[in-house]
Amino acid sequence: MAWLRFDAGTLVLGEISQSEGQGLSLPFSCQWDPRTVCFRAPAQAYADIVLAFTAAKLPLTDQARAYAKLELAPLVEREARPFQVEALRAWKRAQGRGVVVLPTGSGKSHMGCMAILDKQRSTLIVAPTLDLVRQWYDSLRLTFGVPIGVLGGGEHDIQNLTVSTYDSAAIHMDHLGARFGMIIFDECHHLPGPTYSLAAKLCLAPYRLGLTATPERQDGREGLLTELLGPIVYEKAITELSGSYLAEYDTERVLLHLSDTERAEYEAERAIYTQFLRSAGITLRQPSDWNDFIMRSARSQEGRRAMQAYRRQRELATASPAKLEYLQHLLRVHAGDQTLIFTHDNRTAYKIARDYLIPVITHQTKTKERSEILQLFSNGTYDAIVTSKVLNEGVDVPDASVAIVMSGSGSVREHVQRLGRILRKKGDKRAVLYELVSQNTGEGFTSERRRDHLAYNA
Repeated sequence: MAWLRFDAGTLVLGEISQSEGQGLSLPFSCQWDPRTVCFRAPAQAYADIVLAFTAAKLPLTDQARAYAKLELAPLVEREARPFQVEALRAWKRAQGRGVVVLPTGSGKSHMGCMAILDKQRSTLIVAPTLDLVRQWYDSLRLTFGVPIGVLGGGEHDIQNLTVSTYDSAAIHMDHLGARFGMIIFDECHHLPGPTYSLAAKLCLAPYRLGLTATPERQDGREGLLTELLGPIVYEKAITELSGSYLAEYDTERVLLHLSDTERAEYEAERAIYTQFLRSAGITLRQPSDWNDFIMRSARSQEGRRAMQAYRRQRELATASPAKLEYLQHLLRVHAGDQTLIFTHDNRTAYKIARDYLIPVITHQTKTKERSEILQLFSNGTYDAIVTSKVLNEGVDVPDASVAIVMSGSGSVREHVQRLGRILRKKGDKRAVLYELVSQNTGEGFTSERRRDHLAYNA
């Protein structure tokens, strides 16, 4: 009788000849291995292999799965919102495989708990940051009242419900891949990267759920989500939920001028930078072009001067005195409102922190200090925080109602995530996002790219 085993992130299908295997509708990834005289496939092919044997009415001894069937009952029952119920139904219609796209603040984690309760299988939840790992841990513990495992951040405790970072999941999946019958990837737009995708490929979980607000990636690899998790099965835009389930909001783009002196320096530095790009034949149309610029700029004095010019012209555009002055104005206008200030770089974040005595969180901020700042912000002791990129994801601050984007990348996802930080509904609050842009600089093009989303065109 044919048997199926899990082996270091792969599946081995034995006691079946090559001709017998060809007679089955095995997935394409299941290939004959003449060295071991058996078929071998990535662990993610588990469900398709089992279904192929079921369809052919052939017996199969399943020695691969090591996951448990659970008997979970919620300790706290929260009424599901209609769109969460719709999302769960759509995912179930897709045989428990697929991606659900919901805005930040709309309750994606609650929808994930609903899916766990429905399938009753040991589940691994994978999140990109330790803040999100902590939030999932708290949510699962309070919802189900069972031991919750944690993988990552110095912890290695595996339970039937376990939360992991992407890094730890990718590292350990070759020996944990048979342990879970369901896997949930939060912020699943991270998954298609070459390393993180291993967390999905080496896991045999037949039930797969991806959660994200913005599946698109700058490298165009979001199509891999269909292969790794399943297709997008449900999607709701920010504009469809604002008012009823998310806070009403406004977005305002403020165009600011450089002074004559700043303008002259900006044009001179930008000319040095762009002339080097032209002479080197670098177009910056692909992500790899930027890496090409970095490498070439290090090879000559001219290149190093071009990099210096790039940084200076960018600094003039992203952190001009006019922007800092307008920031001061906005802080006065919104005195008492919970405000998040976003920058693209740590240098500007620390300058704002010093000039306006505002707590700052960057990737250099220690975990305990970061938690304390967020706690004091949540309880109203602090009414503003300045941050670079680390709060784009994984911060839960229902009271925040104002976002000020001092600078950022051209990423649509980053911009939508920043908007999402202030959209959690609380009472009748109305949120507002300000985007400060230096006029007639490269920032204008960056702003247009990142605003290419329905949330900014409604």
